[in-house]
Amino acid sequence: MYALFERDRQIGAAFPTEKEVWEAALIEGLVTDVPVADEEGGQILPDGYHVKQVEP
Repeated sequence: MYALFERDRQIGAAFPTEKEVWEAALIEGLVTDVPVADEEGGQILPDGYHVKQVEP
């Protein structure tokens, strides 16, 4: 399971995949931009936001 965090605070529900976390965050208006791949293949997240694995 994965969830969206702002700094150290979980701000969204947990989902089975990171993709579902971002889809829910966009629908709920928690973030306004879709993360895009950077030149090294990672993701550029809005400042202060990150997705991390959580316990179900």
